[in-house]
Amino acid sequence: MEWMPFGEMAIRMQFGTSVSDVTQRQITQAMAQIDAQNIPYIQEMIPAYTTLTVLYDAIYLLTQGIKNPAQAVIETLTACVSVDAATSAATTKIIDIPVCYGGEYGPDLEEVASYHQLSVKEVIKRHSTPHYLIYMLGFAPGFPYLGGLDETIATPRKKSPRLKIEAGSVGIAGSQTGIYPIETPGGWQIIGRTPLALFQPEKMPPTLLEAGAMIRFVPISAADFEEMMA
Repeated sequence: MEWMPFGEMAIRMQFGTSVSDVTQRQITQAMAQIDAQNIPYIQEMIPAYTTLTVLYDAIYLLTQGIKNPAQAVIETLTACVSVDAATSAATTKIIDIPVCYGGEYGPDLEEVASYHQLSVKEVIKRHSTPHYLIYMLGFAPGFPYLGGLDETIATPRKKSPRLKIEAGSVGIAGSQTGIYPIETPGGWQIIGRTPLALFQPEKMPPTLLEAGAMIRFVPISAADFEEMMA
């Protein structure tokens, strides 16, 4: 684990260079350890695939007589963070995401099935069987970058992105799958949609999902979808 200043008011922690479940759980563990200390000048933590960026209030530290805020923060974080490479996923919470696959909710499902010479039913099975680890949120508020997609249904992005993708749309792009939390343009292959709201700015926290959690997709019917939206 390597620490380095990242601008004038942030420290970036580097957890190796490879994207893996172990690395992500180390990042989650580090966040929990920092959060438990209630450090007054820590403002925000931003996890990514192999890094954790910690934003701090440099002005606060300067008013406390700290001449080198970055070094002081690094020393504090070094003292409170101790990650375990064997961190288990056994206690990671799993969130069920209901998804109506195909039809008007998943207009690209048949195209994905045809691309892999699979039945629609088999694509749904392979997509809904794994448990997916949320590596980070990004791109749009609450958009989860997930690890764990079955490589047999990995599918290239669309050649021409759509100008409008409905909130809740579940898509595949290359070896990734994700959920659009808001209406936005995008080029992912849309195979279904969830009735759950992933981003509600009026709530705290505003996002349904968080880095480090696990999700699984649960197929539902169109009737179930409409009922849950009512």
